[in-house]
Order: sequence, then structure tokens, then C-alpha cells
Amino acid sequence: MKTSRRRFLSLAIGVSAGLRAANAQGYPVRPVRIFVGFSAGGAADIAARLVAQWLSERLGRPFVVENRPGAGGNIATEAVVDAPADGYTLLLVSLQNAVNATLYQKLKYDFVRDIAPVASISHENYCMEVHPSFPAKTVGEFIAYAKANPGQLNMASAGNGTGPHMAGELFKLMAGLDMVHVPYRGSPPALTDLLAGQVQLMFGPMSSSITYVKAGKLRGLAVTTATRSEVLPDVPAMGEFLPSYEASGWFGVGAPRNTPPDIVDRLNREVNAGLAEPTLKARFAELGATMFVTSPAGFARHLADETEKWAKVVRAANIRAD
Repeated sequence: MKTSRRRFLSLAIGVSAGLRAANAQGYPVRPVRIFVGFSAGGAADIAARLVAQWLSERLGRPFVVENRPGAGGNIATEAVVDAPADGYTLLLVSLQNAVNATLYQKLKYDFVRDIAPVASISHENYCMEVHPSFPAKTVGEFIAYAKANPGQLNMASAGNGTGPHMAGELFKLMAGLDMVHVPYRGSPPALTDLLAGQVQLMFGPMSSSITYVKAGKLRGLAVTTATRSEVLPDVPAMGEFLPSYEASGWFGVGAPRNTPPDIVDRLNREVNAGLAEPTLKARFAELGATMFVTSPAGFARHLADETEKWAKVVRAANIRAD
């Protein structure tokens, strides 16, 4: 009897594993939604649409981007947390999610617990940008001007806790500056006011602002990466003025907790294949982004490291959600 029972259990486990593999192999059988917590046209939206297009072509089913801006990305994240864990509702994960763990005290979810890391996508680089009419032409001149005019300069961002905001707050802390933060609902409206001269400074995502810098409509003072960017080689790296400064956003894909591992692994493989594809890779490079390829476990470690890093900045700058 014991032998028969063991044999039955072994067969049952084998059948179950086979069904999971078959389900993953046949996935998807209907459209998949990718929720983005920011407005259309911004860096997160661009990254999501590039990956969605690749996955749609690769897997033969529509991957549809849904923008649900608001509450620092929490509206979109909560919608995915509450969705069925079947692989048909995904989240465009960003630096904002790591920041929100400290920024918001009463979230309705635990990001690390409730979102399964699926795949990383790219590192989003920022550029410290001012309106061409602004008197400072270098980071050093900007710091001197800001110190001579404390509290008089407005720094736009895509919203509280977003990558552009955190890059700016790190700059303020390291340079010892007093500037007013002006949060917007996404990068596009913030860039609109910067282009109009309504605000003086923004750490703009290069994917959505690089064309303005190249056209001379904005002046790039520094990129926020450790070294200069290949797409803006004449713009210094911030580390040339503030040693050890480095700030970059990043994007990835997440799914509801308990999404079948086989589906997670399939999505990871397909996203990684896209990041190695020359056309898609070149498109990200044109936007000033760099590929970020890792496994679900590697992406989970990255999320933990970023949450710890930016928690220190949130506390030191006394940043609040409202």
C-alpha cells in the first residue's frame, strides 16, 4: 500500500508539473495588461510600450499598456496586487516602488511581499537640465548661484518620490542647497513648464527630454550616471563636480504574488530576448537608457538594494508623500 501510495503521489506530482509547463508554454491565450503608474509620454510609459510591443510580436497576443497615474504610482501597483495571479496583469516596476516603501507610511500592500519580480528592463539615466535663459552654464556655477539665492529656485519633478525627484534631492543634500521642490503628475507636464521657463531646474529622464537638450531648448549641465553618456558626450557626469554622486532610475516587470513560477520564468526569458535584440536595444540606447538584464532572483536583490539606498535619502531630506 505504501509503495502504491508513493507511486501515486509521484505520478500526481509529475502530472502537475507537466500541466504547469504546458500552461506556461501555451501562455498567453488572451491579451495581457501592463499597468503603468504614470502618465503617457513619460519615461515609464515609453519603456512599457517598447517592451509591450516586443512581447506582443514575440508571443502572438496583445500586451496592452494601461496608464493609471496618481498617488506616486500606488494606484497602479495596488491594482496589480489585487489582480488574479495568472500572468495576465503585470506592473511596470520602477524606482518609485522602492522609494514608496519608506515614503508612504500606510500603504495597503507590502511591495516586496505582494509583487513578484519578473524581469528587469533598463536603467533610466537623468540629465540635470535648466532653461537656456538660466545664468549658470556649469554645475559649479549653478551651485554658486543657488547658494547665493537660497529658497529662490524651483526644482520640477515627475512627482514626490519619483526618480527625477530623488536624483534632485540627492544633489541638494550633497551640494548643501536650499531649493523648492515642485512636483507634477509625470515628467511631460514638468518638462512643459521647464521649457516655458516657469521652473528653473529638472533632473529630466533622458528618454523624454534628450531631444530638447540636443535641440538647444534645454541646457544639460550634467548626467547623473557615474560616467558620461554616449548619447550626450559633451555633457559632464555629475561625479566630476560631486564625487561619488550617482543616481539612475530603472524599470522592470512585476506580477501579483503567487503568479505561477513557470509563467514568471517564461516572461523573464522573453523580455531578456528582447533586450538582446539589436533593434530594441538600439531604441533604448537612443533614449539614453542602458540594458538591465537579470533573472527574477537577481531583480529581487536589486529591489532590496535600491529600497535601502533611497530610504536613507528620504529620511535625510525629510521627504513626505504629500
